[in-house]
Amino acid sequence: MTSVPLVDLVAQHVAVADEIAEGWRQVLASTSFIAGPQIAAFEAEYAAFIGTAHCVGVANGTDAIEIALRALDVGPGDECILPANTFIATAEAVWRAGATPVLVDCADDGTYLIDADAVKAALTPRTRVIIPVHLYGQAAPLERLLPLAEEAGAWVVEDAAQSQGARRRSVQTGALGHVAATSFYPGKNLGAYGDAGAALTDSDDLAARMRMIRDHGSRQKYEHEVIGLNSRLDTLQAVVLSAKLRRLPGWNAARQDAAQRYDALLAGVDDVITPRILDGNEHVWHLYVVRVPDRDRVLKELHGAGIGAGIHYPVPLHLTPAFAGRGYSEGEFPVAERAAREILSLPLFPGITPAQQERVVSALLAAIRRS
Repeated sequence: MTSVPLVDLVAQHVAVADEIAEGWRQVLASTSFIAGPQIAAFEAEYAAFIGTAHCVGVANGTDAIEIALRALDVGPGDECILPANTFIATAEAVWRAGATPVLVDCADDGTYLIDADAVKAALTPRTRVIIPVHLYGQAAPLERLLPLAEEAGAWVVEDAAQSQGARRRSVQTGALGHVAATSFYPGKNLGAYGDAGAALTDSDDLAARMRMIRDHGSRQKYEHEVIGLNSRLDTLQAVVLSAKLRRLPGWNAARQDAAQRYDALLAGVDDVITPRILDGNEHVWHLYVVRVPDRDRVLKELHGAGIGAGIHYPVPLHLTPAFAGRGYSEGEFPVAERAAREILSLPLFPGITPAQQERVVSALLAAIRRS
């Protein structure tokens, strides 16, 4: 029986292959691999898509967060509040900027998004940044976080790596806070053919600082104002991203249709908790995450049946070895910890067929019945 992958990028590539091949031919002919005109073109296109004044292309999403923090002069002695249930890159960027990540729990409402009440309780005089993660394809409640940041004299830096095209009350993620960072890792809704990322802002000053930091702290060659990074979006990836960006709304719509199909197939199944969309959100379904009993055994059986399910994420940040000795303990973030034991990401990608989804659900229900 044919397997069903968690993510299938083949159909996406077929749709853009000719356009990318021609774009790459032009780059190869001009040898403009770094700082080619295609980069500025993509930055303008993506800024217009999101609704910000500036897009600063960088090498990856982790760098995008770090560069945003450094542009805000965040460093040693400063605290950045972020959720415990996210990929470690969110916290890595804070450490790399020299600041301290302060973890909080997620809301106990079925969305797994950052808990605004927990953020409020975690504020201290050292809080400089709140980093909400727009998890799985939907926006965190920025209208609750922005007033908290203003009260604390802090910034809001969105981690929008999983939400390209998502909206909160008609505003795109990436345009909700003061600065945003996103990843174009290949499996994202908008994915490159390698690592790539971007930072977004309406501030002319912050955009200029981020452009300087990404290029060895230099606005002009061999003039280095600060210690920066080597984190430039390359021209080949810009070609890929421009080609895919034109198709992103259609691909997101296909993801939404697939999520609705899963909702219908799983309706009334007591042992499967399906995702909840926060009121006011337009979800773009980077991942379709359910909760099931005996998750590890169910996942093993799905893999045995050829179903490419996954876990995002199996261990909350505070329980990873990287956070050992940083003052956190098991039981500190019970919502995130309980979710991590039960969550399961089902295959979802543009082009997944109803038959594939029916097979996924059939295998899932068979595994649960054997619990």
